Amino acid sequence: MAANVEIYTWSACPFCIRAKALLDKKGVDYTEYCIDGDEGARAKMAQRANGRRSLPQIFINDAHIGGCDDLYALNAKGQLDSLLQGAAG
Repeated sequence: MAANVEIYTWSACPFCIRAKALLDKKGVDYTEYCIDGDEGARAKMAQRANGRRSLPQIFINDAHIGGCDDLYALNAKGQLDSLLQGAAG
């Protein structure tokens, strides 16, 4: 079963574009919440992301992964693929 991947973005954010590019390269289906200028949505995202308001914010199976650099770091350590395969019990 594939993981449930969610990403909060701004449409012109270069880090958001990089994060989505990595997910696309891996063939991952994800739900994108484009929150351009929507403070209410950003507040909701920050609540889920332990107060982080920078974009993107990425969640896999409701677990907060972090931003673009965090996603790439997980990939570099070889830990991203197992998360994306929905390995959560």
